[in-house]
Amino acid sequence: MGSSAGLRLYMSDNNGPLILDGGLATELEAQGIKLQGDPLWNARLLHTNPQAIKDAHYRFLLSGADVITTATYQASVSGFMNHLDVSCDRAKELMMSGVHLAKETVEKFVSDTHPTGRRRPLVAGSVGPYGAFLLDGSEYTGAYAEKMSEEDFKVWHRPQIECLAAAGADFVAFETIPSLKEAKALVDLLREFPDVKAWLSFSCKDGRSLSDGSLFSEAVQAVIGSDQLVAVGVNCCPPALLQPLLDSAASLGTDPCWVVYPNSGEDWDSEHGWRTSKTASSSIPKLSHTWRKQGAALIGGCCRIGPDEIAELRRELKGSSTTAE
Repeated sequence: MGSSAGLRLYMSDNNGPLILDGGLATELEAQGIKLQGDPLWNARLLHTNPQAIKDAHYRFLLSGADVITTATYQASVSGFMNHLDVSCDRAKELMMSGVHLAKETVEKFVSDTHPTGRRRPLVAGSVGPYGAFLLDGSEYTGAYAEKMSEEDFKVWHRPQIECLAAAGADFVAFETIPSLKEAKALVDLLREFPDVKAWLSFSCKDGRSLSDGSLFSEAVQAVIGSDQLVAVGVNCCPPALLQPLLDSAASLGTDPCWVVYPNSGEDWDSEHGWRTSKTASSSIPKLSHTWRKQGAALIGGCCRIGPDEIAELRRELKGSSTTAE
């Protein structure tokens, strides 16, 4: 993971770990936008309401996020074609627009606030697992990988990476990857885009294992040799799982840059949605110091984590919160 050296340099210029944003869909739903049950999830808004996406990005930047992630997690070229009845060229334009909207928002933020002591915020182009396209929750089981080859995964993911790379994302974020086979395919596919840097974060079911049952330590070992990966880690799991997961890979004898962005720790019910809790997300700022000591270079939030929680995380880690430091 040779490119992690550049990330560490960026960190040193930015007073420690980079602060990621939180759940983009969470923030959009907080503004009254209905997303549950939509096969494109928040990616539909790239077509119907791009300003809402820019507004949500902006609120995360104001909260202190150093990196914002595009509204493309559940997007795909074929998905746009199927669910929006658009041409292939238009579907590619929509995929690229996720990066363009985020970059435009960064420019507006910099122009409006003139932040001092912080580097220009970065844009990560989100690539979700194949299971997100299936709309059956299998990004949290990885069961679909049994019927697919690594080549199948590469064929599926290639159009999305092509679009995000062409649009100029600073990183590609491979998110919520539940399967070792899919992770290997993504790292191999990345070599077709030699100028692209990426992070890869797994979906995990407990303090030792990916969602498909593979050991987290073995999965990290399998991908960590890529010179294009700036970080590897975990997202969208309860915060309490992160310390044991990172500890389980400590014996590898390497010094990886970790990326960690858990959800709130609340439970998801397929019939009723998230079961709300007033205390679940409060552990993220407190636990972030442990993750930092374990080598986390990028720390943020996922589902059910909004701008207020990201501002609290930044205050906890950096002693300051928002635009001017």
